[in-house]
Amino acid sequence: MKHIRQILLLSLLVFDNSCITPFIPKTNEDKELLVVEGLITDQPGANTIKLSKSLPLGTRNVATPVKGCTVTISDDLNNIFSLSETVAGTYVTDPSVFQGVVGRFYTLHININASDNNHNYESDPIEMKPVPPIDSVYYQKVTIQEGPDNSASQEGCQVYLNTHDPTNHCKFYRWEFTETWEFILPYTVPNKICWISDNSDMINIKNTSIIAEDKIEQYPLNFISNETDRLRVKYSILVNQYSLNEDEYLYWEKLQNLSEQVGGLYDMIPSAVPSNVYCLDDPNEKVQGYFSVSARSSKRIFIRDHFAGVVNPYTDAVCIADTIFGGAAIPNLNIWVWVIIDQPTPPPGFQVITRTKGCYDCTVRGTNVPPDFWTENN
Repeated sequence: MKHIRQILLLSLLVFDNSCITPFIPKTNEDKELLVVEGLITDQPGANTIKLSKSLPLGTRNVATPVKGCTVTISDDLNNIFSLSETVAGTYVTDPSVFQGVVGRFYTLHININASDNNHNYESDPIEMKPVPPIDSVYYQKVTIQEGPDNSASQEGCQVYLNTHDPTNHCKFYRWEFTETWEFILPYTVPNKICWISDNSDMINIKNTSIIAEDKIEQYPLNFISNETDRLRVKYSILVNQYSLNEDEYLYWEKLQNLSEQVGGLYDMIPSAVPSNVYCLDDPNEKVQGYFSVSARSSKRIFIRDHFAGVVNPYTDAVCIADTIFGGAAIPNLNIWVWVIIDQPTPPPGFQVITRTKGCYDCTVRGTNVPPDFWTENN
């Protein structure tokens, strides 16, 4: 009887697995949609428009760049500015010719220039609204877990933002940020100190049109956990604040709702989020993405503080190396082994070898060239 139960159970498992097939819902949408990612501001420097093609539902979502397009931006004074393609699918403005102006309306124009699809696309005219300065960016320590002593405690860092607009012109806000942090290897090696920069991948937006005063206080911009080494030495965050019109705010709000969903069968799909770019030759063709026009204000802060329980990715258990002594370099080492230090002289000479190169060479993770804004005084 025991063997019969085992056979029946095995049969059920095999049958159950054989009946599991991927479900891809049928849609009326195009297999490939044009995806537009673009932002122009009132700040000096190049502005970038990225064009790509989405893939059908159920396939790996890796967009392919759209090359060889003619991309221009026009304003309400009939000025036309051409963009040049720097890498495949990336088009940039000429900083010496174009810089956004608050109060002007801008329209994006795209011609695909493809033999199988020579369609023209255009955005709605978007006004560049003014944006107030950021009042302050600051942080507070957050206790993640208390311990019987300091060594067992764990702390994180919550970054907040305050801003307000006394003119009440800016009712819809969006923020992006870039994190930069210094890390130091706990070994005496040539590439010991490096820096890493990382752009935000979250949507931060706020609507003040429903409150009496256009004022934002203690907005939780970013939480830094103790599970990375961002807070071990010194950390900096550069925050960019953008002004939005109501339509763009609704676009980001829908994307935010989408990103927070688990991904069930009846959840929104990205093409359900309306774009402000449309096809002139085929009104039924859908376009993904958004052409953003916004003034920008920025503020940077540095954090150099002690946070309990911050992870150390370079423990002795992880970073294993060995030292070979000898008067000459050791030739023909296995390709999976790196020579971190080669010091054949003075006698007896030595080599430090390892299979975990990142533990003894910080350039595996970052750059050993400090950022321009990184000084001892900040």
